[in-house]
Amino acid sequence: MPSTGSHRTASVLLLTGTLAAALGWWFDGALPARARLDPSITTEPLQTPTSGDAAFAAHRNGVDYSIRPLADYEITGLVVSMHHADAWWDWIHAASADHLNVVDLCVVWGANAADGAYERMKFSSGQFVCYVSTRDSSAWQPQYIRALSNNHLLTDDARIARQLAGVRVGDQVRMRGQLVEYSHNHGFAFTRGTSLTRDDQGNGACETIFVRDVQVLRAAAAWPRWLLWAGLAMLGLGVWRWFATPHRPLD
Repeated sequence: MPSTGSHRTASVLLLTGTLAAALGWWFDGALPARARLDPSITTEPLQTPTSGDAAFAAHRNGVDYSIRPLADYEITGLVVSMHHADAWWDWIHAASADHLNVVDLCVVWGANAADGAYERMKFSSGQFVCYVSTRDSSAWQPQYIRALSNNHLLTDDARIARQLAGVRVGDQVRMRGQLVEYSHNHGFAFTRGTSLTRDDQGNGACETIFVRDVQVLRAAAAWPRWLLWAGLAMLGLGVWRWFATPHRPLD
């Protein structure tokens, strides 16, 4: 019967779509193995004193900011977690009128990347925070903990903002800019600073970078995202096929 065949097709689409979407979601954001890292990921960030750069102004989303450069900075690392400041649940950036901080990238580099310690760790991001956990005590060695950082990334350049927003977990990136302190007086006084050392931890240990250039050296695998979207498309088609097919009346 036509309806029976159509319902069978719909069932196959629903089952296949569910499986594909689940696999795509599970593997999306998977980190590359140590052997697939660009050699530059194993290097240390480069920090040099500024050449007497004066404070400068930036403007974004109707807010005027004052930026004070503290050091020139370049970091190459593997993105292990991230947070978009415009996430619907992020209330701190909105309450602070902090539109200059477009995204936070938690990255590993140096010894952590060279020895593959990140492969034994789990990462997640919150508002201004990167969380790390592991059941392997060897991954907590000081040289591995110092070789990961949460980076508050600032820009008033729309092109760079789009590039930063397009970075994905699993990407290997190089970022150049300046470590800065920034502030505004948009109805209230607001100031946020930056770490100037890789050896601190806890509150205030994040690097705040006014980004001048960002490059994706090696992109994360694309197939999980394609599989996820293909699975969702099959699910949608399966639902449509199921309800569009006439049902046989019961005897």
